[in-house]
Amino acid sequence: MSRAKFQVLIIPYRIKGNGIAEFAVVKRIDADVWQFLSGGGEDNETPMEAAKREANEEGGIPYGVELLQLESTASVPACNFPARKEWGNDIYVVPEYSFAVEVEDLTLGFEHTEMKWVSYEDAIKLLTWDSNKTALWELKERITRCSTWPLFRCAS
Repeated sequence: MSRAKFQVLIIPYRIKGNGIAEFAVVKRIDADVWQFLSGGGEDNETPMEAAKREANEEGGIPYGVELLQLESTASVPACNFPARKEWGNDIYVVPEYSFAVEVEDLTLGFEHTEMKWVSYEDAIKLLTWDSNKTALWELKERITRCSTWPLFRCAS
């Protein structure tokens, strides 16, 4: 298995009975950072295929659950990935593609020690990476503006 030259970010969210959105943030086991589910593509996976796999591995989200691709993307320095040695010296950054998934709960995989369901405001305070904050902002706007996104359920 080889590491593909892209990263995926998955934002689990739920709409509570009062119509307020909550977002699941997770704490990495190998670093003192809060983030959303994330990981890299493998072999010839598409970003969507990688996002579904990572959502399943890191959050216990079944493969059949619909993930919605956000417009938010970021660039991550290639030096953050051990696979850079395999990619060669011409790769400086890898794209990070963002997704959202509506779920009721998560089952954490081995890469995280904690998970919290939090409000948008609390998530912004907890999150470490700007790419996570930007993708969260987009998702929050889609929820509050009642986007015509496919299969999207809006908050009250």
